[in-house]
Amino acid sequence: MKNSDFSFLLTRYLTHYLPVQRNLSSNTIRSYRDTFKQLLEFCRDEKNINIIRLTIHQVDKKCIEDFFLWLQKCREISPSTYNQRLCAVHAFFEYIMMEKPEYMEHCRQILKIPNLKAPKPSAKYLTTDALKSILAAPDTTTKQGRRHLVILTVLYDTAARVSELSDIRIKDVRLEYPSSITLHGKGHKVRTVPIMKQTTALLKEYFNENRINSQIHSDMPLFWNVHGQKLSRSGITYIIHKYADVVRNEMPGIPSDVSPHMFRHTKAMHLVQANVNPIYIKDYLGHTDISTTMIYAHADNETKRAVLEKASEQFNLPKTSNWEQNTDLIDWLSSL
Repeated sequence: MKNSDFSFLLTRYLTHYLPVQRNLSSNTIRSYRDTFKQLLEFCRDEKNINIIRLTIHQVDKKCIEDFFLWLQKCREISPSTYNQRLCAVHAFFEYIMMEKPEYMEHCRQILKIPNLKAPKPSAKYLTTDALKSILAAPDTTTKQGRRHLVILTVLYDTAARVSELSDIRIKDVRLEYPSSITLHGKGHKVRTVPIMKQTTALLKEYFNENRINSQIHSDMPLFWNVHGQKLSRSGITYIIHKYADVVRNEMPGIPSDVSPHMFRHTKAMHLVQANVNPIYIKDYLGHTDISTTMIYAHADNETKRAVLEKASEQFNLPKTSNWEQNTDLIDWLSSL
C-alpha cells in the first residue's frame, strides 16, 4: 500500500462501498462525507499533517479523540451530532478492518471510543387543537389551498419523514379499499401504511382536479413544484411554516419551530394515546429499534403526570416523596 493509503481507502469507501455495496441514500453518504471533510481539515490545520500523504497509521485513536475534542470546543457540536460523526468514523474503520486485516488492532482501538451519553430529547408534537387549526388554515376555495391541505393531511396521516413524503409517487398511492400509501424510508426500506377515509377522499378529489391517471402517470411525483419535479424538503417546510404562522396569531401556544417532523411526532403520539401496540407503531413509523418508539410512550406518560400534578395542587402534597420508586403505582397512574 502506498503512503497515501488513507485517501485511497476513503475514496473507495465513499464512491463505491457506500453507494454500490451498501446502497445508502445520497443524504447519508453526504453526512459521512462531511464528517471526513472535517477530519481532514483538523489533520491539516491542527495537526499540521500533509493530507495528500495521510496514512492510516497517522489517524490513530489519539488523533480521533483529539478530533472530537476539537469538534466540541471549536465547532460546538451537540451530543447528537457528536455521536453521528463518531458513527461515521466507526463505520469507516470497520470497513478498513474488512479490507485490510493487518490494520485490525489499529481499528479496534478506534472502535473503543464511546458515544457521548446525553438525555434523549422529548418528542415535540402538536396539541389536537393546534393540529386542527393548522389543517383548517388553507383556503380550500382556491386550487393552491386545496393542494396544501392534501399535503398537510398526508404528512400527518402517514407519519412520513419529509424525504419520504417528497418521494411518494402516484404508483405508491392505493385509493381502493383498504387505502394505503407506500413510503420509501431510510436505507431504501419500504413500508406501506394505511390512511384514513378522510385522507382517501381528499386524495381522490386531488387526483380528479389535477387529472391524474394512476396508470398513465404512475411514475409522477404525488406532489410537484412549478417545474414538474418532486416537491423539495424546503418546499414542504415553507408550506408548513406558512400555515403555522397564520394560526399562531390566533393561538399563541403554537410552537415557534413547527417542522415537518413535528407532524410525524404528532401522529405517533396520537397512536400511543389510542393505546395502539408499540410493535405496530414501530412498524408504522419505520423504526429499527423499539426503544426509539418508546420515546413517545414516555412523553405521553409525562403529559399524564403533569395533568395529575396540576389536579392535586389544591391538596398541598409534599413536593418530593418515594412514590416515584414504586413502579406499580407509576404504571397504574400512566394507565389513567
